[in-house]
Amino acid sequence: MGLSSTLYTGISGLQANAEAMSVTGNNISNSNTVGFKSSSTLFSDVLSASISSSSGDSQVGRGTQISTVKTSFSQGSFQSTASSTDLAIEGDGFFMVSDQASSEVLYTRNGSFDFDSDGYLVNADGYRVQGKSFNIDGTLAGGDPTDILVDINSQIPAHQTGELTLTTNLDASSPLVGPFDISDPVATSNYSTSTQVYDSLGNTHLATTYFNKTDSQTWEWYTAVNSSELDSSVAGSDALTEVGSGDLTFDSSGNLLTGGSGSTTADAIVWNNGSDSTQQIDMIFNTTQFSSSSVVISQEQDGYAAGEVVQVSIDNRGTVSASYSNGETIDVAMLTLATFSNPGGLVKEGGSLYSMSGKSGNPSVGIAGPSQGNIYTNSLELSNVDLAQEFVDLITIQNGYSASSKVITTTDEMLQELINLKR
Repeated sequence: MGLSSTLYTGISGLQANAEAMSVTGNNISNSNTVGFKSSSTLFSDVLSASISSSSGDSQVGRGTQISTVKTSFSQGSFQSTASSTDLAIEGDGFFMVSDQASSEVLYTRNGSFDFDSDGYLVNADGYRVQGKSFNIDGTLAGGDPTDILVDINSQIPAHQTGELTLTTNLDASSPLVGPFDISDPVATSNYSTSTQVYDSLGNTHLATTYFNKTDSQTWEWYTAVNSSELDSSVAGSDALTEVGSGDLTFDSSGNLLTGGSGSTTADAIVWNNGSDSTQQIDMIFNTTQFSSSSVVISQEQDGYAAGEVVQVSIDNRGTVSASYSNGETIDVAMLTLATFSNPGGLVKEGGSLYSMSGKSGNPSVGIAGPSQGNIYTNSLELSNVDLAQEFVDLITIQNGYSASSKVITTTDEMLQELINLKR
């Protein structure tokens, strides 16, 4: 081992510090990149020469090398945005996206998503976000995650009213007005409320429920619709046709004892507009009888007209929902997140994307939660680069590079001295 080998020792310092400068420069240049995770370099020494002496063998270092470049997956801070399709993860999870050209699934912390012209949820590079779709009954479909697709040009069909719920109070001090008469419903009832109901075509009809007190703790209810809207085979001779009735009984405290549920009479509702031949409505009464004015607290029915998509949103559970012009909201899919036992083993693919490797292990896939991480909407995760630390690293690397160059220049001077011995 001689002076010439010392030159290569200095060169190793230049090369290693140059690589470290590249890593630090990359961190700094991506300090504003959404979802970027910073890297750090780890140096190790090179021992390749041994010297034997009377005191034993000794080892002489031959320079340095980059042992590894380690990625830090520490949590980045959040930035609020105006887009409901911008998502951020708090925790260890990664969004899953699919490259349609290769069908490869990649992983990212960059949640800047949007819907393309075909209705697919995609990232900025057009990779399709993965999730699980909802079945018609509202349960999540099984199997592997698939592309999230919202048919933004479709219509939701009309749904006829099948259940009507009335939450009311009936005044306990109401007088008895005699038997109910459909030909004069206002005069022969104590209270009434009207609700818009839908047929199978999405047309609306007015259903009015009349309440008639028959005893101190007993009431009757009658539901009627306009006779002119019914088929002649079921329409009555009066302006209104009774389509259902029942009794309500209360205890001495005004709480409902019996009659909380009923229904319209079978085959009583046959509209004359070409909708389904028969419509039956289940009547639900959440009714009290207190000594205060009769009032409707709320009324709900489950029918709706046809509608088209007006908005698509994602909530904090990762549920993708489509809102329609008829006021209905339908859950379409739920994003899935992947976690890895060793995220440091992921391979960077550019564009804030990662691919799995043997070192990372296989992904554990699930929905947002404590194990996978929590999703925040209208937010993006910023880069986790600490600029103060990076600038300190710049100074350290520069000093190391300069010192290594001094080793080379000093060794050169020593070699010149050796050459000059001949003169």
